[in-house]
Amino acid sequence: MFALPLQVIDSFLSQYHMGQVFLALFALGLLATLPLKSKTITGAHIAAFGLLFILTPLSLMNNEFLWRAVGIALVFVGPMLVVASR
Repeated sequence: MFALPLQVIDSFLSQYHMGQVFLALFALGLLATLPLKSKTITGAHIAAFGLLFILTPLSLMNNEFLWRAVGIALVFVGPMLVVASR
């Protein structure tokens, strides 16, 4: 019953590695938090994705340290945005 949609999703995602998928989800999620006009939620979203970039093994992200560096930057930017919102 669910085999065909899962095969389509798998064949689409096999072209990309997890770093690219996380970046696309981060951008879509960031666009979704903007209409809320809450810097706290946006900062929490940024920090959460920063942790996700850091904690994901490099083997799933094509062994590129760039994604880990992006995660470190997001972990610093997210809490600063939360503190600045107060």
